[in-house]
Parts: sequence; structure tokens; C-alpha cells
Amino acid sequence: MTATGADQGEGAPRTWWWWGRRRSVVLDVTLAVVSALECGLEGIGFAGKASVPVPVGVLFGLAVGSVLLVRRRWPITVVLVSIAVTPAEMGFLMGIVGLYSLAASEVPRRFTAALAGMSTVAVYVVTVVGLRQDVAQADAGQPDFDPSGWYVPVVSLFMTLGLNAPPLLFGLYIGARRRLMESLRERADSLEQELSLLADRAEQRAQWARQEERRRIAREMHDVVAHRVSLMVVHAAALQAVALKDPQKAVRNAALVGDMGRQALTELREMLGVLREEVSPAAPSVGAVGVAESSVVPLAAVGRAAAAAAEAAAEGGAEEGGPCLGALEALVEQSREAGAVVDFVVVGEVRAYGADVERTAYRVVQEALTNVHKHAAGARVVVRLAHREAEVAMQVENGPSDAAAADAHLPSGGNGLVGMRERVTRLGGVFVSGPTDAGGFRVSAVLPVVSVS
Repeated sequence: MTATGADQGEGAPRTWWWWGRRRSVVLDVTLAVVSALECGLEGIGFAGKASVPVPVGVLFGLAVGSVLLVRRRWPITVVLVSIAVTPAEMGFLMGIVGLYSLAASEVPRRFTAALAGMSTVAVYVVTVVGLRQDVAQADAGQPDFDPSGWYVPVVSLFMTLGLNAPPLLFGLYIGARRRLMESLRERADSLEQELSLLADRAEQRAQWARQEERRRIAREMHDVVAHRVSLMVVHAAALQAVALKDPQKAVRNAALVGDMGRQALTELREMLGVLREEVSPAAPSVGAVGVAESSVVPLAAVGRAAAAAAEAAAEGGAEEGGPCLGALEALVEQSREAGAVVDFVVVGEVRAYGADVERTAYRVVQEALTNVHKHAAGARVVVRLAHREAEVAMQVENGPSDAAAADAHLPSGGNGLVGMRERVTRLGGVFVSGPTDAGGFRVSAVLPVVSVS
């Protein structure tokens, strides 16, 4: 098994915590050894000037040079030590590397500027003093040459800037580059999280769309088929009751049952045929959102096609565009043929509306009549249709169930009223249903319309 950097750091000594990679350890140890050797050799000269034993000067130089090992963790300490030993003319490598580490670190810039200024002043002073001594010894026989003029200060300035400026500028560049890379990395992580969130939201929208289309398909199949099957069951019950008493009426009821059964099978065949058709996939899209949303297209197309096929197959609508208000008379007549007493009342000037409005109004009346056949056999029904200026209203009200009427024992899924409410509210209408004071049940709906005639 491989261990991560964090796992390796937990098992490593505390003095190794500031190293993230092995090659960083190797580099810092190498620089510390070279710096210690340099300071140790320079400690020999320092011992002679300070009148101390040579081993003491060498040990002092080794200790000073080894401070470079902590340059990543405490760069300020390295720079301060290099400034402190500058008068002893040792630690030049430590000063260069310390300035670079300080400039590349996250130390505030005011501290970096202050320490860089102190280091520059210290190196400049030491360089001026040493250069004057060297020039004075070399040119002792030339009285016309004055080293205290412009030569020593200018040369010392160039030497100081040559030692301090390159590591300081390079460290600032590396630090800025690191911060830029870190910012880009954080931005990339943020974008990745945002894309993941967008993909999750797109998947949720796709799931919601799939569920919506499933509900739409189920609603269309229920509205188209349930009414005819309910009438078939009612006619079958009537056929059973009159088979021996009135053979001619039994024959008529049997013919009606057969016709309705064939119509129901035709409608089912139409819808299932559409569902079996292969829907051409959508063109591939770029991005997580596009991919997630494109997966909704086939099911949505199937839902719309199924709805269109169901509406076209329904005989309740004589027109090719699907069920319409003009087919309500035929719908009411089918319920009358099943033995129900249905009154159909139209108020207002009859006119044409949009396809969605007429289809929804037709389905509301159809489902309400279906519920009457299921739950109120033998009850008197009144269907009212009112054409108003900016809306169309429909109401189906039945009285209490006739106790003498035989119950057809039709199953109920409990979704009829829910489906009607969804249809009406989707068009911005109002749907109300509930029992009446007389013991019956009333279904009312109002749809906002725009006349097309």
C-alpha cells in the first residue's frame, strides 16, 4: 500500500514537518552542509582576527552555516543570522540563499523589505571597509591615487547589489509564481465543484422531467381508456340483468359492449405502438448539463407522442385534432346509453377555443362521468357548460346514488380527481370538487381562454 504525504508526515519526526517532498530534504541538507563547510573555513580567519582558538572559530562557523537547514520553516532566522555574521566575513552563501527563501516565502512584504535593507547595508559596509583596506595595501606606493573617493563606494555598491539583488528578485518571482499556481489550483477545484453541482442539478431536472412525462402518459391512458372500460362494465351489468327479460335490449347492450371494447383496444394499441417506437437520440452535447438534459428528450418525445395518439384515437372527439367541446354531446349520449340519466346544459355563445383548453375541458367532463358510473350508479347527473367572455366553465353534478341500481363494482385508483386538478391548474385555471348538501358530488372547473373564432 502507498502512503500519502499526510500519512508519511504523521510518522516522521517533528523536525521534518516543513518538507513536503524528499528532494526538498536532500536539497536543504546539501545546502546546509556546503554552507557549514564554507563558514567553517571562514572561521579560521575569524579566529585569527578575534584572537580565539582556531577550533573554536571552526566550530562557530559550522554552527552558523548549519542554520541554513531551517530556511523553509524560519527564513527570517536565517537572514538575521547571516546579517549578524556579516562583519565576521562569513556566511555569504547563507545570506544569498536566505534572501531568496525570505522573498519566496509568505512572510509579509514589509518584513522582507526591512530585512533585505538591513542585509544590503551590512554587506555594503563590510565591503567598503574590506575594499578600502585592500586598495590601501595594494596602492601604498601611489600617493596620487585616493581610494576614499568615488572608486571604493561605487565598486562596493555594485558588489553589494550583485550579491543581494539577484536572489531577492528571483525569490519574489518564485513566490509570485507559487501564489499564482495555488490560486489557479483553487480556482480549478472550485470550477470542478461547480460543474459537479451543475451536473447534480441537471440530473435532478432530468429525473423530474422523466417523472413528469410518466405521469403524463399515465394520465392520458387513464383518461382515454378508463371511461370506455367503465361504460363496458356498466353495459355488461345491464346485459346480465335484462338477458332473460328483454332479449332485444340484451342484444343492443352486447353490441355496445363489443363496440366499446374494440374502441378501447384500438386506443391501447395506438398508445402502446407509440411507446414501442424507437425515438431517435438527441445530438451529443458538450458539458455535464447538456448530457444530463439530453437524456430527457426521448421520454419527453414519447410522452407527447403518446398523448397525441391517445387524443387522436379517442372517438369522443370527432375532429382530427383530438377531443373537443363539440364532442361532449356524444360523450353524454354514451352515458345515457349505459342507463344513466344525464342532462346537458349549455350557457352562452358557443365558440371555438385553443386545443389545450378544449381537450382539458373534455377530459374533465369525461372523468367526472366516469366517476359517476363508478361511485354513484343510477344517480341523476347534470352536465353544465358555460361560455363566458374570458373563460369557459364546466360542472358535473350528480345526486345521491339510486339504491335500486346495481353496483358495477368498478375498481378505482384514486387518481381521477388528481389528474383533473393537474390538467386544470397547468392551464392557470381553478378546480373544485366535493360532496353536495343533497348527498351527491360536484366537480367544477374554470379555464381562462382566448377565443380563436
